[in-house]
This record gives sequence, structure tokens and C-alpha cells, in this order.
Amino acid sequence: MHTPPQDAVLLRIFLGESDRADGRPLYEALVLKAREMGLAGATVLRGPMGFGQAARLHTTKILQLSSDLPVVIEIVDAEDRIRKFLAAAEPMMDAGLVTLEKATVIRYGGQPVAGDA
Repeated sequence: MHTPPQDAVLLRIFLGESDRADGRPLYEALVLKAREMGLAGATVLRGPMGFGQAARLHTTKILQLSSDLPVVIEIVDAEDRIRKFLAAAEPMMDAGLVTLEKATVIRYGGQPVAGDA
């Protein structure tokens, strides 16, 4: 693991909870790949409601209980490291939405990031 640079990017991967890769949840496979590649960290967020490309509603409401809730993976790191990860992750992904945006890292691991005054 390493400290991400102050000028970084935020990768978001939007998936369904039931998406799979090699028999395991896709979100798990992607986080393990990010860890294997030494990225600064990854977080998986599970959403109570959402819809995607097919406009099918996924919700935790009891009368409409879905077994395919929305999942978002967030990773912040240097752009070149994120792009290498995306190239490695692409063969695992059948669906989903992937976005990148600029991010400024202020603090990581309890310490201010170099360059922040």
C-alpha cells in the first residue's frame, strides 16, 4: 500500500449486488484485485435503492424486496494507477457504470498529505 498523491482521481464503479466474477461477488473480486495491485484503498457501499440501464427498480422495501441491490465501489489513487487497475478489471466486468473524477486528497491514514498547507 502507498499514500495517494494530493492530486488524485476518484474511481466509482456502479454494480448490482448479484453481479459475479469467477463464482464470487464482482464487488469482492474487484476489491481484491485493487488490493493485489497495491492501490491506496477501496470502499464498497451498498445502496437501499436504485436503478440502472434497464430501468428496473432495486429496493430494500419489504413489498419490493430485491436480491440485486445497488453497489458502488470507490477507489482514490493516482490516475495512472487507477487506469492500470481498470485495464486489469475490464475482463471481469459484464455490466456496470464506471466513472472517474478529479479528487484532492487532504488526509490519508491520519496524516495530512504532502503539499497541503
